[in-house]
Amino acid sequence: MRPTQERRHSWRRTLYSLGLCSTLCATGCQVDVGGQTLPSPWYQQDDIQYFPPGPEFKLSREAAAQKAFAEDQPVEQQQQQQP
Repeated sequence: MRPTQERRHSWRRTLYSLGLCSTLCATGCQVDVGGQTLPSPWYQQDDIQYFPPGPEFKLSREAAAQKAFAEDQPVEQQQQQQP
């Protein structure tokens, strides 16, 4: 009886292993390894997201506002000194 039970258990283990492997291969998991996001198996069918390049300096409006403020300061100081 012992050899048939061992044979039966080995077939079960083999079927469970094949089932587990096929399940893992069928699911497209996105994996994060060492700071890299590796794609899922369906990355070629995924829609493409395009982000156009922005300005090199991200704070251009703030820099323009500071420049305008700095240019207005000497004018205001001169107006205060003249009365």
